[in-house]
Amino acid sequence: MSQPTTSQVHVNRPLTNVSVAYIQSQDAYIATKVFPVVPVDKKSDSYYVYTKNDWFRDEAELRAPATESAGSGYNLGTASYDCKKWAIHKDIPDDVRENEDSPLNSDRDATQFVTQRQLLRKEIQWTADYFTTGKWGTDVTPANLWSNYGTSDPIADVRAGVRAILAVTGMKPNKLVLGYDVFTKLQDHPDIIDRLKYVGGATSAITRQQLAALFDIPEVLVCEAIKATNNEGETAAYDFVQGKHALLVYAAPSPSLLAPSGGYHFAWKGVSGGAGETVAIKKFRMDLKGADRIEAEFAFDNKLVAADLGYFFNGAVA
Repeated sequence: MSQPTTSQVHVNRPLTNVSVAYIQSQDAYIATKVFPVVPVDKKSDSYYVYTKNDWFRDEAELRAPATESAGSGYNLGTASYDCKKWAIHKDIPDDVRENEDSPLNSDRDATQFVTQRQLLRKEIQWTADYFTTGKWGTDVTPANLWSNYGTSDPIADVRAGVRAILAVTGMKPNKLVLGYDVFTKLQDHPDIIDRLKYVGGATSAITRQQLAALFDIPEVLVCEAIKATNNEGETAAYDFVQGKHALLVYAAPSPSLLAPSGGYHFAWKGVSGGAGETVAIKKFRMDLKGADRIEAEFAFDNKLVAADLGYFFNGAVA
């Protein structure tokens, strides 16, 4: 059976660049926008986790002349990550390539196709790892769902979440992640419209930035990715990946040994064969099929680092 030789299988830098650019343009996907992305050289390894309590004990003492100051310190624990490799390919038959007309570009289109499928995989995995119950320090379903405009108070609910995180970590959450349906319900909530009308924000659709300012949270992210819920050959059906939930969380602005963070996204650079990227696009010949193969590989691990830095609203709207 004909198989690709070693010289035929390589990381295609131009196509990898196409893939990276495509990833950067996809605003609907939030899986790598919530927590710091940590590019790593090793597929699996250990990382440090700071001991929170050491930073909040009051151990300073009055100092008499010619005496030592009170001593203190902090401890570091370790945890581990293991980047699992995910891959998908699309074949380009010779007949298709020979008959394509400008501006069609089979290599580019196949690269974008497999990249989007990988983005969807990351989004689904992010949801399973972070955007569900049993993960964070607090899970709560609002007593009055935010879609119930007559009785709900989302502003107070979010403030309660901010206080809950601040009270046990000393950190104010800096990101609010909203399912798309949650976001649109908040846009029409009369309490929010009433607050914003005095600053010129009630005459048009309320934006993420306005919600962030209202909640006093630096960034609001909205989950817009969709997935097909049917199997191939069945009637097409679609749904949002993340559902009707919301996550209030503190995420470190960048990875750091001592910086607390709700989570980290470890991404292995080894997939790119020394190119330094966390995504790789390989192109090689499949002579047996009379086709070229475009294959995408990612290797990543989502790690929930500090559960008490997250507050999850489960089923925030109907």
